[in-house]
Amino acid sequence: MKKKQLPSKREIIPATPTSTTKPRATYDDEFKRKAVSRLRTEGQNATNLAAELGIRRNMLYKWADKIDKQAPDVPLRSPGRPSSDELTEVEQLRRDLARAHEELAILKKFDAYLTRLKK
Repeated sequence: MKKKQLPSKREIIPATPTSTTKPRATYDDEFKRKAVSRLRTEGQNATNLAAELGIRRNMLYKWADKIDKQAPDVPLRSPGRPSSDELTEVEQLRRDLARAHEELAILKKFDAYLTRLKK
């Protein structure tokens, strides 16, 4: 008689809130510009200022570099995925299609699991 293979814990138990990562902190433009201006005008040590503000020291340098390269009116924006407002319709549809494919793959795996249990 063939022994049924049970799924692993990872397949059965969904991720709990305690196992998720900490949400990424976001800072508005005003905070970034004030932090960089404090770094430059007060001549304060970058390490001490970063500790006071609760950020990493290299963030101050990155923000300062971006401010130098950009026009003063342009908001500081990190590289990465554009906001949903900026996505074109085709990009949005591609993202939705990829999500649907992922959901379909999960459902197929679950169907195969249930079929194995019935045998």
